[in-house]
Amino acid sequence: MTTRTQPAEGEWVAHMRRIRDDADTAAFAELFGHFAPRVKGFLMRSGADETLAEECTQEVMATLWRKSALFDPARASVATWIFTIARNRRIDALRRQRRPEPEDLHWGPEPERDQEDVIALQQESEVLARALAELPEKQRLLIERAYFGDLTHSEIAAETGLPLGTIKSRIRLALERLRHAMSRGGE
Repeated sequence: MTTRTQPAEGEWVAHMRRIRDDADTAAFAELFGHFAPRVKGFLMRSGADETLAEECTQEVMATLWRKSALFDPARASVATWIFTIARNRRIDALRRQRRPEPEDLHWGPEPERDQEDVIALQQESEVLARALAELPEKQRLLIERAYFGDLTHSEIAAETGLPLGTIKSRIRLALERLRHAMSRGGE
């Protein structure tokens, strides 16, 4: 008995091309079957209730179908592209939910932030950016996927084909390096 492993990134890219070029419903069905539950889980972990997560997931997958021509494998993996769409849909949904009524708006300028806080935040951001740039590429790419791409370690493993233990080790080492760099203050 053989078990089918998850398609590699190259296969997902081929699926996207078939959707774009041929409106291939079988390719879309396979992408949907793989990514829709993961997108829904991602949205629920980011605070959406089940109904909102389901609605956003449907919108994400519909966007994948309608805008497949916008996917560029040179810029992002299929998973990263899909999860970026999901994150943006979640942000849009939050904005719709939290949009205040006109009478609830506070008029006038916002209070100025303390200049020392602004400078300290800018300096910390610069130190972090330098520390990220100095990480070995293998660690930096995993940190970017985990923290900027909001992917779980398992999702990164599925996307990259790396063993889960390797991903966890590289991220742990990268975080230790970043903590050390931040504690030094970028000397």
